[in-house]
Amino acid sequence: MSSARTAKGLLFAAIVFASASAWAEDTTPTPPAPSAAALAAANAILADIGVKQSLGLVVPGMLTELERNVTNTRPEIKDSLRETLRAIQPEFDKSAVQMLNQAAAILASQMSEKEIADVAAFFGSPAGKKYLAVEPVFLQKFSAVAEPWRQQLSTDILARAREEMKKKGVEF
Repeated sequence: MSSARTAKGLLFAAIVFASASAWAEDTTPTPPAPSAAALAAANAILADIGVKQSLGLVVPGMLTELERNVTNTRPEIKDSLRETLRAIQPEFDKSAVQMLNQAAAILASQMSEKEIADVAAFFGSPAGKKYLAVEPVFLQKFSAVAEPWRQQLSTDILARAREEMKKKGVEF
């Protein structure tokens, strides 16, 4: 998986984690649960776009970070901590699977079964596979042109707003 797809998947995973409480508080009527076929298609889509792989990296990454942080100040417990972390990892890997299932349910609930099946079929088609292959390059190239545009736009908007406010006798 490319680093751009991994980054995009990790961003999606972070959004999912950060938004979990907001979804829990949502008071809109609950639609019927997606069918098994819709969930399977959603899972396939999440795998194709890198979310499944990214969620799979969250727990090992957090365990590695914890080990690094603790052993920086307590190097003498490195081996024991590593053993402990390996022992508890499966418990937390289950939560990543649960999060993936929740993501699939959320995705599947946003489209009809036919629509989600069509999207999954697209990503499985030669055109969809080509799209997934070129997407990271596109995003990198687009970012390279979009960022300077955004910076110039910010400068231009500020200059124009100052110009108009000056006409009203207000300077900032």
